[in-house]
Amino acid sequence: MKRKLLSFLLAATMVMGMATGCGNTSSGGADTGDAANSGGGEVQVGIVLPTKDEPRWLQDQKQFETILGDAGFSNQVLFSQGSSATEKTNVETLISKGIKVLIICAQDGAAASAAVEEAKNAGVKVIAYDRLITGTDAVDYYVTFDSFAVGAAQGQYLIDNAPSGSDIPLYLFAGAATDNNAFIFFEGAWSVLQPKIADGTFKIANSSEAEALKDKAELSRDEIGKIIGQVTTDWDFNVAKSKAEAHLTAVGADAKGDVLVLAPNDGTSRSIADVFATDKDVTSYVITGQDSEKASVQYIIDGKQSMTVFKDTRTLAADSVSMAVDLLDGKEPATDSTYNNEKIDVPAKQTSIVVVTKDNVKAALIDSGYYEASEFTGLE
Repeated sequence: MKRKLLSFLLAATMVMGMATGCGNTSSGGADTGDAANSGGGEVQVGIVLPTKDEPRWLQDQKQFETILGDAGFSNQVLFSQGSSATEKTNVETLISKGIKVLIICAQDGAAASAAVEEAKNAGVKVIAYDRLITGTDAVDYYVTFDSFAVGAAQGQYLIDNAPSGSDIPLYLFAGAATDNNAFIFFEGAWSVLQPKIADGTFKIANSSEAEALKDKAELSRDEIGKIIGQVTTDWDFNVAKSKAEAHLTAVGADAKGDVLVLAPNDGTSRSIADVFATDKDVTSYVITGQDSEKASVQYIIDGKQSMTVFKDTRTLAADSVSMAVDLLDGKEPATDSTYNNEKIDVPAKQTSIVVVTKDNVKAALIDSGYYEASEFTGLE
C-alpha cells in the first residue's frame, strides 16, 4: 500500500481543475455503476452515489477514484439511479466484495437505513456522505457541508440584494422531502428570512403553510415538512419548472414585479429562473442556488442566476477519504460536530462553503482550479 502518499494526494486534489473531472461524460458499465481501481479482487472502500445523470455526482466519482486509486486503495463506485432498491442492492454487492468501509450518499435518508444496517452487521464501517441517513444507529460518521449555513447564506443573499420597499414578493422552493438536507437548507434560510417576513418587508407569494407560520422564528420538523410539501422540487428540473409555472399562474400582478426567489440548488434554480424570466409581469428577480454547476456558473456570468453556494466537492471527497483511511488504519477519525439522525448523534466532519456571484466567480472557481476559464463565455 502507498498510504504514506495519501496526505499529498488529498492536497493535490484541492488544486485539480475540472479538466481532470468528469465533465459531461458518463461512466461506463451497467446503470448501477462501474468498477474503479478494484483490480478484480477484494474491494476495500465501496462508494454509493445517487445518480450518474447529474454532473455533480460524476464529479464526486472522479474525486474518489483519483484519491483512493492513486493512494493504492481498491475501491468501487456504484450509482443508485434514483432508486432506494438499487441502492440497497449496490450496498449488498459491495459487502460481497469484502469492503471494510462504505461511503454512501443516500437516495432517501430514511430508506437507506436498511442498507447500512446490513453493512454494519457485516462489520463494515459506514460513512454517510453529504446526506444524513436517519432512523438508525448503523451510521458511524457523517461528512457534509454545513447545510444550515448553506440555507442561511442563500437567505442572507436575498436580504442583501432585495429591492427597497415592503411586501416584496418572496417565492420559496425546496429540495426533496426524502432528503434530510432539504429540511436543514430550508431551516437555515428561514432563520434569516423570517424576521423580514414577519415585519412585512417580504411577503410569501407561493406557500400558505409558510405564510401561516410567518411569525414563528423556529419551526419544527413537521412544520418545515408542511411547507416543503407545498414547494418541493424533488431536486428535479422538470418538477421545478412545472411548480414555478403553476405558482406564477396562481398569483396576480401584485405578487410579481421585482421578486425574490429561494431556489434550493443550481439545477432547479436554472429551471425556475427560465420561467420567471419569461413572465411579462416579472420585472426582475433575484434567485439563489448551490453546487456551482458549470451551467449555473454561465447563468451567473450572463445575469440569469444571481448566486450559487460553492461546495467544493474536492474537499468533501478528500475529507471522506481521510476518514476512511483512518478507519482502515484502526484510528479514530477527526470530527468537529454531531448531527442527530433521530436515533443517535452521529459524529460529523463539516466542510466550509463560499458564496459565489458574478463579482467573485473568477477568484472562487477559476483561480482555485475548480474550472478552466475556457469553459465559459463572457468571463471578465
